[in-house]
Amino acid sequence: MPKLLGSFVLITFAGIAFVALIFVSPYFFEVTYSAPSLQEGSVASVTEAPVFLVTHLETPEPLKALYMTSCVAGTYLWRNDLKTLIETTELNAVVIDIKDYSGNVSFDQGEGCFVSDLKEFIGELHDKNIYVIGRIAVFQDPKYTKLHPELAVKKKSDGEVWKDYKGLSFIDVGARPYWDYIVELSKKSYEIGFDEINYDYVRYPSDGNMQDVSHTWTTGTTTKPEMLENFFKYLHDSLKNTGVKLSVDIFGITTTVENDMNIGQVLEKALPYFDYVAPMVYPSHYPPTWNGFANPAEHPYEVVKIAMTRGRGREQILNISNGLATSYIYTLQTSTLATRL
Repeated sequence: MPKLLGSFVLITFAGIAFVALIFVSPYFFEVTYSAPSLQEGSVASVTEAPVFLVTHLETPEPLKALYMTSCVAGTYLWRNDLKTLIETTELNAVVIDIKDYSGNVSFDQGEGCFVSDLKEFIGELHDKNIYVIGRIAVFQDPKYTKLHPELAVKKKSDGEVWKDYKGLSFIDVGARPYWDYIVELSKKSYEIGFDEINYDYVRYPSDGNMQDVSHTWTTGTTTKPEMLENFFKYLHDSLKNTGVKLSVDIFGITTTVENDMNIGQVLEKALPYFDYVAPMVYPSHYPPTWNGFANPAEHPYEVVKIAMTRGRGREQILNISNGLATSYIYTLQTSTLATRL
């Protein structure tokens, strides 16, 4: 009972004090300050927010990165924990989604995850000497195909937008208006601080009813590898004067096969246009009996070594054919992001 009584008395006195405060507060908080009038030609003193300067870092070697989705980058607790992880380990870089598989752009508020302070976050990473790579999922873009169905891969049967077995739609590789969108997105990303732009899903679609596919933007006798190379060249030529580093993700098996696997990717047609080419050498993605392995996933070291050795050999042959026999354009690196050729 003493505790209950004490609480009641305290509440009573608090109520009386609150009522009194209501009546006397106008006298205590009456504004007595008057601003001096500005004379003609005088300048008012205003405290301005500090100007944020965008910086860029050179590519670390060897590069060792982890990946953040835009959802992670936009969640302070998660991203700060990962930033601390990079600072306290041998990691020295991070990959952050600029445009993900859905077509959502991380620094444009709309559907999906949004990073409101992406420029400032990149600045924080640079202050810790952390290299920042921005990932753009290119031709897989359900959001853009919805806005611009005329640029999408179509169904041969009825002319509607084609979708793969996951229900995802693609922009036609030959749709040049979309190329300009990717270039502008890349420039804007570099301007807010990204050191490197990494392009993923740079291919023709697969994993769907390929008998019902129509690529209406491919004209004449242009093949898929040729059309994709035209896109690579357009990116390179449009961005070469910005200073941004360019990298591209391609299927790991491109280092050991000569054809384009019906997706347009040929190693030699990517090498001349990027600072780094990243074959996604995932042992689990190689088919049974590849290179004599019943299950390549059980031989990760051998798979990566064979794939990268053959890829490097093809690069050297390309260099020789271009008169570059004594100098290597590309650096062989293995990172936590991907294998970078």
